[in-house]
Amino acid sequence: MSRLRYTIGRLLQAIPVLVGVVTITFLLTDAIPGDPVSIMLGPSPSAQQAEAIRAKFGLDQPLYVRYFNYLFDVIQLDLGESLYYGVPVTQKIMERLPVTMLLMTSSFTFALVTAVPLGIISAKRRNKPADHISRVVALLGVSTPSFWIGLMLIIVFAYNVSWFPATGLVMPWAPPSAIGGASNQIDVIVTSIRHLVLPTITLGTLQMAAFTRIERSSMLEVLGEEYVKLARAYGVSEGKILRKHAFRNAQLPLITIVGLQLTTALGGAVLTETVFSINGMGRLVITAIQNQDFLLVMGTTLMFGVVFVVGVIITDLSYAYVDPRVSFDGGD
Repeated sequence: MSRLRYTIGRLLQAIPVLVGVVTITFLLTDAIPGDPVSIMLGPSPSAQQAEAIRAKFGLDQPLYVRYFNYLFDVIQLDLGESLYYGVPVTQKIMERLPVTMLLMTSSFTFALVTAVPLGIISAKRRNKPADHISRVVALLGVSTPSFWIGLMLIIVFAYNVSWFPATGLVMPWAPPSAIGGASNQIDVIVTSIRHLVLPTITLGTLQMAAFTRIERSSMLEVLGEEYVKLARAYGVSEGKILRKHAFRNAQLPLITIVGLQLTTALGGAVLTETVFSINGMGRLVITAIQNQDFLLVMGTTLMFGVVFVVGVIITDLSYAYVDPRVSFDGGD
C-alpha cells in the first residue's frame, strides 16, 4: 500500500471519530444547566426578545432536529455564530488557533531538544551521576503542576529580575507598527521570542520529562540488543554505535509518546494561556463555557479533535520514515 493511499485511508477513518466528537460534545453541551439566552439578554429579558433569540439560533427546535442541522452545517464547514461574540465561530477559531499552535510548537520543540540529549546521556552513563541528575529532573518535571511552574517563572523572571514579560503573546509575523517599540520585523521576532520563553517552559516541562524517561528506557533496551553487542565485539566505537546503530532504532517509542502527548499539550495550553493571559484557543474555550456559548464550545472542541487526529496521522506516517521495517500494508 502506498503512503498516499495509507494517508487517505487514515483520513477516512478519522471521519467517524470526528462525528463521535461532535455528537458527544453536542449532547454534553445541551445537558449543561442554565439558559444561554438569559446570559445574553440579562436576568430579566422580555418574552419577545428571548423568543427571537431562540428562533435565530434554533433553540426552539427539538434536540434531534438541532443535532442533524448542526451536523449538516459542520459538513459545510459552517460552525454557526457565536452567541457571546456575535461573529462566526470559524472566525474566532482562526483568530485564536495560530496563537495556540505557536505555543504548542515551541513547547514541543523545547521538550524534544532537551529530552533527547538528556535521555541519551542518561542511558549511556547508566547509574552514574549524570544519569541520577537526568532522572531527578524528569521526575520533578512529571510531578510538578504546569500552572505552579508558570506562576513561579512569572514571580522570578518577570517581576523579580524583569527578564521576560509576564502576560500576552506577540506573533512573529505581526506588523511592526502594531507592536510598541518595534521598528522592523526583526524587533517583532525578538519581542515574540521574549514573550514565548516562559509559556514555552511552562507547557513544555511535562512533555520534556515524559520524553526523557521514554528516550532513556528505549536507548537502554536498544543498547542491550545482540547486534549492538556484536558491533562492540568487532571493535566499533561507542560513538558510532550510538549514532548509527542505536539512536534511530530507539526513536519509535518516542514518536508514539509524542503523538499521545498532543492531548496533554492541548489541555495544558488551556492552563498556560490562562496563567499568562494569552488569547489562544484555551482561553476561548473557557470564555465559551462561562457564557454557555454552546456553538463556540462545540466548534473549539471539534477543532481540538481535528488537531489531535492530524497529529496521530503524522505520527503514524513518521514510523516508516524512522524504521524502514515498518510498512503500510501491515507486514514487516
